[in-house]
Amino acid sequence: MSRSKMPHRRYTDEFKKEAARLAQEVGVTEAARRLDMPMTSIQNWMKSGQRDTRTQVAGKKVTEEQAELSRLRQEVASLKIDNEILRKAAAYFAKGSR
Repeated sequence: MSRSKMPHRRYTDEFKKEAARLAQEVGVTEAARRLDMPMTSIQNWMKSGQRDTRTQVAGKKVTEEQAELSRLRQEVASLKIDNEILRKAAAYFAKGSR
């Protein structure tokens, strides 16, 4: 049966994780050959697994907690800037009402 006419199969999450782990060890091409399945499926599972466990921040792999901390720090910095702008605007309008 040619690859383009392969039937749609359902795989368990455990199988997907093991296939992705195998692909990391021996390469995607070899894992696909050993499991007799399309390389794109394994590549997608690897990407999905990476998204589930890690996030890219500034080109470095970090844990979800580190990514959340980084995001919160950026949000705090943005809020501080907003707060400073509002403080200056309030002072400007307070001067004008005197």
